[in-house]
Amino acid sequence: MTTFDDREQGFEKKFALDQEQEFKAGARRNRMLGEWAAGLMGLQGERVAEYSRAVVKSDLELPGDEDVLRKVFEDLKGSGVQVTEGDVRMKMAELLAQAREQVKTGN
Repeated sequence: MTTFDDREQGFEKKFALDQEQEFKAGARRNRMLGEWAAGLMGLQGERVAEYSRAVVKSDLELPGDEDVLRKVFEDLKGSGVQVTEGDVRMKMAELLAQAREQVKTGN
């Protein structure tokens, strides 16, 4: 094997690790977003966990975050919570930063 091949394999492994961490951070963000939204809607106990799982599953519908945003925003609106789409987007960004840090540190 040449040095070039070694470097190429190293880059491929780093890319795979980065993608795995980003996937985990996204799923964690969605769970935390579901918990946040559930609190705003007044859900308690097992219903919070159920709703969080539903938010995580909603991310599998379409590529990107729009499916998650749409689900949470519409659920909040339907529950009578006064929140804007921008509020939900900001919370998603805030929670993604937290989730990335947690995944990076192994928490």
